Amino acid sequence: MTVAEAIEKRRAYRSLVPVEINEALIRDLTRHAQLAPTCFNSQPARFVFVYEPQQLERLKEVFSPGNEWCYAASMVVAVFSKKELDCVIRDREYYLFDTGMQVAFLILRATELGLVAHPIAGYSPKKVREILGIPEEYNVITLIIIGLHASELSPALTEKQIAAERQRPERLPMEQVMFLNRYLAGKEG
Repeated sequence: MTVAEAIEKRRAYRSLVPVEINEALIRDLTRHAQLAPTCFNSQPARFVFVYEPQQLERLKEVFSPGNEWCYAASMVVAVFSKKELDCVIRDREYYLFDTGMQVAFLILRATELGLVAHPIAGYSPKKVREILGIPEEYNVITLIIIGLHASELSPALTEKQIAAERQRPERLPMEQVMFLNRYLAGKEG
């Protein structure tokens, strides 16, 4: 699979079935995240890979209403970082951008391996820190829900989620996000 194919194939599916998780897979995903470009190779992202059934059960309390589909995850990856782990150049803090780059590489590698790797925003960072032992000074940036795409729709999905499951949500028109040679106000929608 080429990078372009992985990007095209990647979807934020919510209907999941179990997939075997092992340390070799976790090391593979971590290694590919480490290969992402980061400011001065700082690699600011930190990951807790949760795959033991008891710990996955405990994580159910962190999800916001509407994210019950996450209960079917074979693994949940907590992604966290802090400003001090990366470059700060004048007023520019790079840790969020660089962590995002690392997450993107992890997601594309998971896609290449035939997995669903769905980053979410609907969770309690405080509860995640408490359950996983992540110190307070870290920013829990996202949780990545990992599993295998199910052929059947999950009964936990809302109508809006079902629509997104059946068809990739539309992207903005290119003219709203792409500018040639200079920014033109009002075109971004």
